[in-house]
Amino acid sequence: MSEAQVIDGKAFAAKLRERVGEQAAKFEAASGRKAGLAVVLVGEDPASQVYVRSKHKATVAAGMESFEHRLPADTSEADLLALVEQLNVDPAVDGILVQLPLPDHLDEQAVIAAISPDKDVDGFHVTNAGRLAVGQSGFVPCTPLGCMMLLTDRLGDLSGLEAVVIGRSNIVGKPMAQLLLDANATVTIAHSRTKDLPGVVKRADIVVAAVGRAEMVKAEWLKDGATVIDVGINRLPPAEGADKGRLVGDVDYAGAQGVAGAITPVPGGVGPMTIAVLLRNTVVAAFRNEGLDLPEGTI
Repeated sequence: MSEAQVIDGKAFAAKLRERVGEQAAKFEAASGRKAGLAVVLVGEDPASQVYVRSKHKATVAAGMESFEHRLPADTSEADLLALVEQLNVDPAVDGILVQLPLPDHLDEQAVIAAISPDKDVDGFHVTNAGRLAVGQSGFVPCTPLGCMMLLTDRLGDLSGLEAVVIGRSNIVGKPMAQLLLDANATVTIAHSRTKDLPGVVKRADIVVAAVGRAEMVKAEWLKDGATVIDVGINRLPPAEGADKGRLVGDVDYAGAQGVAGAITPVPGGVGPMTIAVLLRNTVVAAFRNEGLDLPEGTI
């Protein structure tokens, strides 16, 4: 079999961000203001700081307003919830994102629940999870929606295809399964207690790996020609003399290339899609919050 086609998430995300920029300009022309994304960072987690900088830069590049709120690590839950409520009622803010993880003394679920579902561009609020479950319009978490875009771009109609999602998190696994189900795929959610996981995966036309274990999914688990979406991002221990270990996904990429029909690389696959979809959700929120119809040929 020939080598798997590489699904270039970086290139797809760049095109999506371009479309978001076009819609953001249309929104500004229609409403007289820019769409606005507020990002709240509590504490100084290094990885979170990098993510927040990336989101700010991408938001501004798309022609939207970026509101950053950086709070000290010892911020009280009452103060954080008060800020969220302030952002909920701020007409300049269309999307609210509280960067996770939060310091241990803060209740993440309580903070997420405090965000208005109509500004919950991360798609984590229980109301948006419920809307997704029953087929209503809401916000879907950015990573699974990005995966879905890559899948439909690659495969077109997913009706009748067998899909296996490895991982059952609220952020990726469960919403991913729901999106695939809505697209008329036959869906199995697999996890750490699944019996004969390799046998379950072997049936799948579509494999979405989101389990957080480096190179767990082996080439021999895959059906010939399967489309593989690797959500995992894991850093291996550094080789002798190296400063950093290399980044790998949840799938043995080198082995899978000889079996899969198409596969996302790590890095450069799913990762770039997440921020692009966040921007997409924000501009959609802006149109909805102003009571404007999304333009034709929308994102």
